[in-house]
Amino acid sequence: MKFIDEATIEVIAGKGGNGSASFRREKFVPKGGPDGGDGGRGGSIYAVADHNINTLIDYRYCRQYKAKNGANGRGCDCYGSSGDDIELRMPVGTTVINEDTGLVVADLTEHGQRVVLAQGGEGGLGNLHFKSSVNRAPKQFTSGKQGQQARLKLELKLLADVGLLGMPNAGKSTLIAAVSNARPKIADYPFTTLHPNLGVVRIGPSQSFVLADVPGLIEGASEGAGLGHRFLKHLSRTRVLLHLVDMAPFAASTNPLADAIALVNELKAYDQTLYSKPRWLVLNKIDMVSPQEIEQRAADFVRGYQEATGWQGEVSLVSGLTRQGTDQLMKQVYSFVRQLTKEEHFVEEDVRFLDHAGDYQHPEQSTKT
Repeated sequence: MKFIDEATIEVIAGKGGNGSASFRREKFVPKGGPDGGDGGRGGSIYAVADHNINTLIDYRYCRQYKAKNGANGRGCDCYGSSGDDIELRMPVGTTVINEDTGLVVADLTEHGQRVVLAQGGEGGLGNLHFKSSVNRAPKQFTSGKQGQQARLKLELKLLADVGLLGMPNAGKSTLIAAVSNARPKIADYPFTTLHPNLGVVRIGPSQSFVLADVPGLIEGASEGAGLGHRFLKHLSRTRVLLHLVDMAPFAASTNPLADAIALVNELKAYDQTLYSKPRWLVLNKIDMVSPQEIEQRAADFVRGYQEATGWQGEVSLVSGLTRQGTDQLMKQVYSFVRQLTKEEHFVEEDVRFLDHAGDYQHPEQSTKT
């Protein structure tokens, strides 16, 4: 299946049915009075997150969704039926943006999450609602309201705990295939991944995290060069980035340090929030260099990288091909992600104990009144 992570659709909710102006005319019921029913509500359109879907391809070819109108009210106190609602099932991680206002309508992050995209119009009132002691035969009724209408942009951002970042041919696909259940294309010639890959890394029976591999970045990516900039949004939900560096490049003229610095600059130019995420250095392909030489190369690389970017963080030497150092790296990443998850959970719990003045109140210090 082709991977589609962006689409634009138009949603049109149904119009409410009109109310009815009717009067009872039955045998043996003189002056029966008004009996016009209300119009039915127009159908609404909802977005529903579904973890069984992993692409927006359905919305690339079918771009307009229109719900049914509500039925008009009728006599004999008959209310019009409501229009059927429409549910648009989307991958978990989809962000829905209103193209006209630029506002985020929905951010689908959990399976089963249901958000209204376009609300159906309310039905009109029949004349039975206007009956009073001074108006025994009202002829008033109201028309149904128009349903909401909007042009929406859908953006799929993959939900992953860890993201792989690197230049083309840095070995990202080889690494994710070595440590997870993902099976991206791998070959012995230079090429770049064309779409993101997700893999589940299992550390133990109940210990795992999701790893994302996106197409490699090149210099000028923040201005639209290459493919990688289109997929950087998939790293926005990750907790930590693994910056993969090829320590044995295919071409002798390639400078790994210059490429790594250029990538960091592109990341900073693209999104400051993404640039500020925790970032680990992973020096790959150490199996292609002698142990004595790789130690010197790694020391020189880290020194130059820190001086140029001011970066401080973890450094790992691995080989995606022989899996040297990969198990230890994945265990360290899992521990780091788990610690971040705990800290986020504690922050959410502490927010519940903020008093009305905005001052922090520890749970143990809170008292019942």
